[in-house]
Amino acid sequence: MAIKAVQQIMLGTVTGNETKARETLKIIKEAGYDGIELNSFMVNPTPFMVRMLTKAAGMPTGKGGNLDWSKLTKEAGLKVVSLHKDLGSIQRNLKETVEEARKFDTSNVVITGMYRFDYRDKALVDDLCKKLDEAGRNLKEEGMNLLYHNHNYEFQKVEGRQTAYEYLIANTNPDYVGFEFDSYWPTEAGVNALDVMKALGERMKLYHINDRGTKLDKPVMTPILKSDSCELGYGNMNLEALCQQALSVGVEGVVLESHKNWIDKSPVKSLQVSAKFMNEHVK
Repeated sequence: MAIKAVQQIMLGTVTGNETKARETLKIIKEAGYDGIELNSFMVNPTPFMVRMLTKAAGMPTGKGGNLDWSKLTKEAGLKVVSLHKDLGSIQRNLKETVEEARKFDTSNVVITGMYRFDYRDKALVDDLCKKLDEAGRNLKEEGMNLLYHNHNYEFQKVEGRQTAYEYLIANTNPDYVGFEFDSYWPTEAGVNALDVMKALGERMKLYHINDRGTKLDKPVMTPILKSDSCELGYGNMNLEALCQQALSVGVEGVVLESHKNWIDKSPVKSLQVSAKFMNEHVK
């Protein structure tokens, strides 16, 4: 049975101190989730610049980096499904990465995508494939799994009609590189997420779920609406089919990650509303 989890990036504003973190994790458990996905930059003291950048992007990390997340998640009865890291950190200090993942009793290390990286450049993407294979091989020797998490920029064309994401699938070693597939971002890019998911097959080890639609909180001036993240089942994505495909290949976990467009501007209310879909479709 797949673990139902919440991505920590949603929780930056509601886990700023130990009391708030404990209350939030308790609510997550009570809503029916049984896991959480952690980010290395949120379980360690976060540099000021990182906090500013994530806040500007609408996903503030908050000041929970000084908390004992291993203790808090265990107390809440939540399993850590994976730890997000950046590729550079894994390359520079493999031992530290492995120790950090083991501290949270997880064997999944997820690379959260590359920044300031041109996915249209074949030479760069080739080099990335080699680096992913190497990092994955090194982690596998330590009993860990390397997973690659996509956004929308991997769906730019790198060669002919092939997207960079398709290139990554074809040119990395399945023994060393798995995937945490996020269906929101290809949908945002105009790509059929279900087709991509089927192409991944059993290489998809974790599934990031979100919905995409519109929220109307006041009269609109034009007939054009802007789509954004929304609670599960309230958008226009075919999440039922996506979940079914994910579960059919035996994903370890389905991880909720919605963005700043939360109901009543509350990530807690948002994840509670989304829990209805998760509890019904992730079994």
